[in-house]
Amino acid sequence: MRTEPRNASVAFIMIVLVLDTLGIGVVIPVLPRLIESFVHGDLAAASHRYGIFIACYAVMQFIFAPIVGGLSDRFGRRTVILTSLAGAALDYILLAFAPTLGWLFVGRIFAGMTGASFSAATAYITDVTPPEKRAASFGMIGVAFGVGFIIGPAVGGLLGGVSLRAPFLLAAALNFLNFVYGFFVLPESLPKDKRRAFSWRRANSFGAMKNLARSPVVLGLTATIVCGYLAQQILQCTWALHTEARFGWKPIDVGLSLVVVGVTSAAVQGGLVKVVVARLGERRVVLLGLVFSVAGYVALGLANRGWLIYVVLVPFALGGLVEPATKALLTREVAANEQGELQGSLGSLMSMTSIVGPLIGTGLFARFAPEGSSPHVPGAAFFAAAMLNALGLILAARLFSTLRKSAPTPR
Repeated sequence: MRTEPRNASVAFIMIVLVLDTLGIGVVIPVLPRLIESFVHGDLAAASHRYGIFIACYAVMQFIFAPIVGGLSDRFGRRTVILTSLAGAALDYILLAFAPTLGWLFVGRIFAGMTGASFSAATAYITDVTPPEKRAASFGMIGVAFGVGFIIGPAVGGLLGGVSLRAPFLLAAALNFLNFVYGFFVLPESLPKDKRRAFSWRRANSFGAMKNLARSPVVLGLTATIVCGYLAQQILQCTWALHTEARFGWKPIDVGLSLVVVGVTSAAVQGGLVKVVVARLGERRVVLLGLVFSVAGYVALGLANRGWLIYVVLVPFALGGLVEPATKALLTREVAANEQGELQGSLGSLMSMTSIVGPLIGTGLFARFAPEGSSPHVPGAAFFAAAMLNALGLILAARLFSTLRKSAPTPR
């Protein structure tokens, strides 16, 4: 039954997205130690297996994001979101009581599958938001992700001091409570007359990404997003390594800097993006945000004092304008019954970059950052991220220039 979407429903979706990212972040402080306990304290073996766990989660998201998105186009967003929440709750219980490393591995596989619900959740937001307000809504999605990544590691570290299993139990409880709440209050956002049949061809990760090429606008914007995703992954995987090696930062310093990153990003995506898009339009905001991103990455790479990082972080956060504005433009290019597939395809792209990006970032750091490297370029990874965003800026500028020539009133 179709009901008018309410503010409570949108808030619920934001909580779903927070839980998706919290589920990733809450295990960061404890998962390496939990794995180490299964391999009798062998740090080298634990590190190797931890890397496999991270890659496995990303691979599962890559595979299942378009499947979940396609299922939401067929059966509705509500059914898919609630099923994912129930599955996530059960999965975290499995992780909490996993008796062996093998079972922990199985649990992490299912965590990647259930975490792919973000594609259906994002499609829900698209369903209930008019096109001119989608940039602001996608900005709030960025806030939800930021909150999850800020709270998750903090809570995981706190509970991990009590028990390495406790963070998983908390994540299970939160997902279960959200399922119960959503079961009673969440209306369906996609009416039956706008749904379409599920297709394994479209739901295949590579097939789904191939579908992004059917429109020059979608293809061009997707290329810009991929450049941004890769840059973000390079930043995330080398941040702690870079700041420790160059400034001698301790874990508490790294954690504090990440809190600042999360807060400034939330401020930009949760508040500023709505004002700026209303004044300038999505296209100009995309270009403006990319300029700030390029300059920010270069400045981070050049910073030779720890306090300069904090000076750079505030303007660097303005790069967060890019993703919500770009996604708002993308949603205008596909039909209502294709929004789930679109978000699933973008989710797969993000997961792919989370596999490739860390390899690029850590490889550049290992080659150029250590003392004695020739040439010695401590900020090499950040400069590479700047180059990726510069490429995204060029691609977006060329696309928008073409569109201006073909349409009298661009937005």
